[in-house]
Amino acid sequence: MTLWSAQEAAAATGGQAIGNWCVDGISIDTRSIAKGDLFVALKAARDGHDFVAQALEKGAAAALVSRRPEGVADDAPLLLVSDVQQALEDLGRAARARTDARVIAVTGSVGKTSTKEMLARMLSDQGRTHAAVASYNNHWGVPLTLARMPRDTDFAVIEIGMNHPGEIAPLAKQARPHVAMVTTVAPVHLEAFDGIEGIAAEKAAIMEGLEPGGVAVLNADIAEVPILQQVAQAQGATPRWFGAGDGPVTPDYRLVRTHLRGEETEAEVTDAAGRSHHLQIQSLGAHFAMNALGALACLAALDLDLGKAVQSLSLWSPVTGRGARETVSLGASLGAERGTGQGADRGEVLLLDDSYNANPTSVAAALAVLAATPCEGRRIAYLGDMKELGPQEQALHAALADLPAIADLDVVHCIGSLMGVLHAALPADKRGSHYASSAEVTPDLATQISAGDVVLAKGSLSMALVKVVDGIRELGHGETNS
Repeated sequence: MTLWSAQEAAAATGGQAIGNWCVDGISIDTRSIAKGDLFVALKAARDGHDFVAQALEKGAAAALVSRRPEGVADDAPLLLVSDVQQALEDLGRAARARTDARVIAVTGSVGKTSTKEMLARMLSDQGRTHAAVASYNNHWGVPLTLARMPRDTDFAVIEIGMNHPGEIAPLAKQARPHVAMVTTVAPVHLEAFDGIEGIAAEKAAIMEGLEPGGVAVLNADIAEVPILQQVAQAQGATPRWFGAGDGPVTPDYRLVRTHLRGEETEAEVTDAAGRSHHLQIQSLGAHFAMNALGALACLAALDLDLGKAVQSLSLWSPVTGRGARETVSLGASLGAERGTGQGADRGEVLLLDDSYNANPTSVAAALAVLAATPCEGRRIAYLGDMKELGPQEQALHAALADLPAIADLDVVHCIGSLMGVLHAALPADKRGSHYASSAEVTPDLATQISAGDVVLAKGSLSMALVKVVDGIRELGHGETNS
């Protein structure tokens, strides 16, 4: 099915179409571009105009540009606009306007991506569903996701993030959701805000984009509930609260109990009608159960089948870098020394890949998962710096040493200058090595990891914990659990 014709794209953007082309996809990266895509020449670290010729050679059906790049033929299929970023946003708005899809937008300090993926998995069994890929949640990711939305979409899930004040409301107004969800509010990006109250206000701004009669699905357990309440009232949104019942308001959707068993999380929840539901999630973590509860509240706001949604949820698992679990088979020399159980006999370790991002709340959740994971060897954590925490950054890193989960770990290796503060605060029997960078870790992995171990990699994206993850995979052959 054609996503955009030259005429439609020109009308949406006010641009000039050169050629009579049609596209069935949109790309901003020549490394992953597919035949028939519209290549969008955004300016980021590099100017996308420098890659237009390459995109067309790889099969792009057209390119969205603000000028004709050098080396591109006069009759090349182009969409000429005055501003590429603005044109991408215009395409997103036009795509949103031409569809009857019911839209859910998700934000929050942690849990945005996993909740978005849960929603997409549950919705896909109830209609044609479109969702953001990866963490496309910023000033180009949101309009790109919208512009990619097919016109016959039934449901769309849009993830919205921020680093600074004033980012969320404009993106929410592009998405125009029927349901807006705030997973939680936590001390993330503190260097750009005066305090957590400012973060709460920014997250609450997602409600500014709600369609008339829209529903706001909000975390009932956080201290910042009054801020969310105030914004919901000001925007005329109908609030639906989810939580364990430990916060300022009584939740409409309640997490009654959570049980971590093996590699699964089971939870008992009740919905707004008082009906009970048993959730089964193919990954460990009480935070997954809470996010799933909020996702169910979103589906209920759209009057969808919650029973079917619960069944669909049981088939979901985290994506790479967001808590994905992998079994890595070690060589015989690495796997023979430690452990007597089945995993040790096979020379295997369990890798918990949570390397995409980190903040105090998500690190605490990841360490709790590591502590609860069945283990025949040792529980080992590789932790990288948590960025953008402002003046409290050292205290927040040191405080990780006081988490209850630390008692159930065997070794914590620290990466980065800020994690050096944690390294000094750790009990001596838990203190592993301290490294300046992730690249320094990989030569030591073979001597630090043995068969039967469970290993967590967690850190802010700029700390490149993916190098540790890849290094562990290279010890053997990784197999993602699905």
